[in-house]
Amino acid sequence: MQLKRIFTTEGAKGTKNYLNTQKKYEILRTVLYFSISLSLFIAGYIQTGEKANLLSIVAVLGCLPASKSMVGAVMFLRFKSCGETTAAAIEEHSEGLSCLYDMVFTSYKKNFVVSHMAVSGNTICGFAENPEFDENAFRLHIDNILKLDGHKDIVVKIFTDLPKYLQRLEQMRGTAEPSDRVSALIATLKSVVL
Repeated sequence: MQLKRIFTTEGAKGTKNYLNTQKKYEILRTVLYFSISLSLFIAGYIQTGEKANLLSIVAVLGCLPASKSMVGAVMFLRFKSCGETTAAAIEEHSEGLSCLYDMVFTSYKKNFVVSHMAVSGNTICGFAENPEFDENAFRLHIDNILKLDGHKDIVVKIFTDLPKYLQRLEQMRGTAEPSDRVSALIATLKSVVL
């Protein structure tokens, strides 16, 4: 368990099992924040014998970040990581590619859960385990984000059929070469997900 993961997701986004492990950290942080507020309230009550005291005000104000943390925990509870068998199959076919796991893109209308993404050159391919994934809405959303960040002419394709996705990964492996553009694309993708 990493203590810093309670307060920041930097370095963990895009890793395998990110969503499942982050749920635990979000819940732990929420419990910690609420317990701090509760302990301040109890300490003020024990010290003064009344509910209305300065520590009670601090405890109530401490409920603000605790409530925000609870919203984050509820958001993470809605999603699950890429399945073990799916991840194992993807790993076999994605060796040498720049990959990201467990990506949740949020927009005003929908949330898009992409279990795996591979980036090569100007191509981003992804796999969504939900067969009803709305690829057109996702493409509009991600294209807008990429354009705002200065990335142009990026091809985005999301698969819901695993064998077709594995075949596409094999094709991408033949053209994979690390570059600054790929690193910049990955940084952009990581910056816009949960």
